[in-house]
Amino acid sequence: MQRNGFARDGLIETLHTVQQSFGFLDDESLRFVAASLNAPLSHVYGVSTFYHMFSLKPAGRNSCVVCLGTACYIKGAPALLEQIEKEYGVLRGETTEDGHLSLMTGRCIGSCGLAPAAVINGQIAGKLDVEETMKRLRVLREVEDVQQA
Repeated sequence: MQRNGFARDGLIETLHTVQQSFGFLDDESLRFVAASLNAPLSHVYGVSTFYHMFSLKPAGRNSCVVCLGTACYIKGAPALLEQIEKEYGVLRGETTEDGHLSLMTGRCIGSCGLAPAAVINGQIAGKLDVEETMKRLRVLREVEDVQQA
């Protein structure tokens, strides 16, 4: 905030910095940012919930963003999302109870030629079907289990 002279137009950069520092944006952080930038809390909250890159909850150790853009939707993304929700017992926008996986959706990830697509731990995975998606997510669990052993 100081780097931007506590200016309101530095809000997005400030939110990025806070999230990088703490992993997510909690109520206390949002209130602090609003007070420091002399901005209405409703504005800070609105910006933090509008952009998909901000999270108001702690993120899981792994992440999966299922694209629900038009091409992905038509080519089967809802089935991918439904199976992940069913198998992991998690709803979109949530993290599994054990903190293993955060499941999110995006309006378009810019990979329409690979539809249906998802971003798994920051890597685009395309031309997915339910079986391949679940296989990729199971590998994440196996790797995590090996690392914890």
